[in-house]
Amino acid sequence: MAVTIRDVAHACGVHVSTVSRTFSAPHMVNAETRTRVLEAAERLGYRPNRAARSLTTGRTGNLGLIVADLANPFFPPLIKAAQAAARAQDYHLFVADTDEDPAEERDLVLAFSKQVDGIVLCSPRLSNKALGELAETIPFVLVNRRMRGVPTVVMDVAHGARTAMEHLAGLGHRRVALVSGPAGSWTSGEIRRAATDVPGVETVVFGPNAPTEQGGVAAAGQVAEAGVTGVLAYNDLVAIGLIEGLEERGVRVPADVSVIGVDDSATGRLHRPKLTTVAMPTADAGRMAVDLIVKSMSAATVLDTHLVVRESTAPPKGSP
Repeated sequence: MAVTIRDVAHACGVHVSTVSRTFSAPHMVNAETRTRVLEAAERLGYRPNRAARSLTTGRTGNLGLIVADLANPFFPPLIKAAQAAARAQDYHLFVADTDEDPAEERDLVLAFSKQVDGIVLCSPRLSNKALGELAETIPFVLVNRRMRGVPTVVMDVAHGARTAMEHLAGLGHRRVALVSGPAGSWTSGEIRRAATDVPGVETVVFGPNAPTEQGGVAAAGQVAEAGVTGVLAYNDLVAIGLIEGLEERGVRVPADVSVIGVDDSATGRLHRPKLTTVAMPTADAGRMAVDLIVKSMSAATVLDTHLVVRESTAPPKGSP
């Protein structure tokens, strides 16, 4: 027969209500009693009924995580870390993909709001007005998007983009292309702001572009004709597609054009040439976002980024 809450209470000599509080409101139970109850529950194999608990606490024990594109290698490390953080705090995590569609993003938030206690929104494409309206229906944390009054975890991609451009300038590049990301992307705006503000470098902006390998391939023709010697791409996928498109046109990387991505994804590390890129702390962002939701904290956290120099950058051809 299934172990009940009464069995746990009898095993550790406490009232049934104490066992119930241990699982629904552990902060209301003193540490010694809480430990005794949890050890008894573990020994007996007791698992609390989430549905019943949600009726008494008003909480589901579930969280939502919405990302722009599950196929993008930027997101899996973030999802894994968020899932581990949720599980450690006795939450289940539901994951959904908007396919870069703001309308789908809004629909998913509204659908999740009936099933979860809070939502982590990663790289949202909705307007601030739309996000503000949704914030009135369900608590959420934004990842890689700043918005007043909403908890946020952002990666300092502006610093990373500036460091990338300074790296190219240090190699001797004076005319550089920026292959930007999709319209409505906070990250793309931050990269553009930083990349066009580096002394001694003329930046030519191409975009918006799809944040995919195909987006990079599509931009290759413009880049090849722009007379640039270096490129900063929106992300690693765009950078890899760009390299493929340039090489199809006889433009070699890095002999003819240097290319830098953003993310430090496994895809970029495995590509040849190995991709110089801005490393983004995606796993840390996933963990911190879940902590903010679970602890109902209102905070704006900024995580450091840094440049990883590999094989896709070199001095311009003909430089001393």
